[in-house]
Parts: sequence; C-alpha cells; structure tokens
Amino acid sequence: MKKLVVLSLIIVSLISCENSKKEKEKKTEANPEYIALQKTALSMFGTLPALAENADNPITEDKVLLGKKLYLDNRLSKDNTQSCNTCHNLETYGVDNLSTSPGNNGGFGTRNSPTVFNAALHISQFWDGREPDVEAQAGGPILNPVEMAMPSEKVVVERLSKIEEYNTLFAKVFPKDKNPITYKNIQKAIGAFERTLITPSRFDNFIAGDLNALSTTEKEGLQLFISTGCIACHSGNVLGGNVYQKFGIFDDYWKYTKSKKIDEGKFEVTKKESDKYVFKSPSLRNIEKTYPYFHDGSVTNLKEAVTIMAKVQLNKELSENELHSLVAFLNSLTGELPKNI
Repeated sequence: MKKLVVLSLIIVSLISCENSKKEKEKKTEANPEYIALQKTALSMFGTLPALAENADNPITEDKVLLGKKLYLDNRLSKDNTQSCNTCHNLETYGVDNLSTSPGNNGGFGTRNSPTVFNAALHISQFWDGREPDVEAQAGGPILNPVEMAMPSEKVVVERLSKIEEYNTLFAKVFPKDKNPITYKNIQKAIGAFERTLITPSRFDNFIAGDLNALSTTEKEGLQLFISTGCIACHSGNVLGGNVYQKFGIFDDYWKYTKSKKIDEGKFEVTKKESDKYVFKSPSLRNIEKTYPYFHDGSVTNLKEAVTIMAKVQLNKELSENELHSLVAFLNSLTGELPKNI
C-alpha cells in the first residue's frame, strides 16, 4: 500500500513539473517584450539565406566539389605547403586562431585572417574591402608573395593542367570553355564553394519566431546590443560585413588594443584622408570561435574586445552585468558548420 502511495506521489510530481515547464514556456512565448524584441531583430537583421547566390557565378554541385578540392589543395602554393584552408581552417570555424598567419616562406602577414564562413554575404572582401566578392578574393592570396607565393596566374594554370584529375573536373564544370582550366575559373570554383559556407544558429531560430531559442540572458544581451548602439556597424543577416567604419571614433584604437603596428586601414589602398583607420566591419557570426579579434588579432578575449568596442566606438563604459549579457548573446551566434566541409 505504501509503495502504491509513493508511486502515485512520484507520478503526480512528474506531471506537475511537466505542466509547470509547459506553462513557463507559454508565458515566455506570450511575453510582449520578447515578441517585440523578435520583431525588432527581424527588421534589423533579416534572415540568413541557405546559400549566398551570385548570378554571375551560378552554384552547381560539381562546381562546389571542384571548389572544395581547390580550397584544400596545397599545390596552389609555391612550395606545396599552403592551401586556402591553412589560414581559413574549415574545422575551426574558418580561421587559424592566430593573430596573423605564416605564409609559404614562413613570413607573417600584417592582418588577421578573417573567417570564410558567411563571408560571401559581405559587401566586399578583405579588411580594407579592396575586392568586391569571394571570387575576386580567392585569387589574391595565391599570388601574394607573403601568403601562397605563386609567381603568376600562368604558373598556377600550368601546374593544374598537368594534373589529370583537374583536367577532367574543369572540363565537366566548364564544358563550354575550350580551355577550361583558367585562373578565372579557379576563382569561380573556389567562390562557389565558399558561397555554401553559411552557418545558421539559435539566433536564427529566434528571428524565425521561436522565442525560447535564446535564454533570458541572451535576450537581454540582444536588447543591449540594439539599445547600446552596436547595430550601427553590426546589422544585416551576418551582423556586420556591410559597412565601413573608422576604428577609434572616440579615441585611438591602439591605446586599448596595444597593437604593435598602427594600421591605417582603407587609407593604405585609397590614400584618402577620410579613409584613415577605416575598416570593413566584421561579421559577428561565430565570433565566439573566431578569436583573436580586430584587424591585427591583438585581443584574444571576447569580453575584452566588447569592452574596447564600447569605449572607442560608442564612448560607453559597460557594467559587468551588461558585458555578461552581451557576451552571452554573441555566443548564441555560434552556428552549425555545414556538412559539406
């Protein structure tokens, strides 16, 4: 009899807990504040597409497979030691987690290697925006003397043309071309692959209407992200990558980042005084995983990076609670890596 009573009490307790949980979820879903936040976020950030389409470079399965093979191939570097993946490792969210990256000859670049994930959705490529898209960007590092150090486009094409597998694959992907292995087609293939590297996260579930996709702290962080002014540079579906901004509006950035070199950003390309210290705003997707931060990889801690941004960009001192909530929100932007990597 006692056993029966105890069992009944356990069952009642479990049912009560489950009902309580469901009731709590209903309250969360019905919370007007969160509904308003979701609608605001949707209007500011939009939705993340499954692919970053390019009408001038249609994505096909064969082209993506060829692009992936090229992306991972060390033979695109002078001494067969470097691939695109060396600095933009697909298994570590498209970065190498180094401040700057070593190249073919052991020398280091001057800027941090940004993540390749979601990069095709940016307005331009590189920290200074000197290339318009991922296709154009793909051709740069291969010929860069510090990075992959190939001497010319001709040498790259000649090397690949001696590989039977590439002759077959390029002919299949570019059947209308008399000579399908060209530098431009190499760029198109790599670009097509990179256009599939999209990483949806729990934040996207929230945007889509699942108010429980983010924790209370993460939602508080999102609200702060909007109200504090972070959205001035980090809006759109990749939360950044769509504007150029001076780094250090209220003070010199290097006072806080302790940068070894004072990089003048876009000015180094355009030589316009108005472009001094101007950089393309980075996407914040997967920011938890893509440390170290800033154009020179000078800061490794996300909380410190947020503190610096608030100070030099917004002239604001954030409390510990605010920093905790903001970092929690930023961590919710860590997405699912595509299966095709």
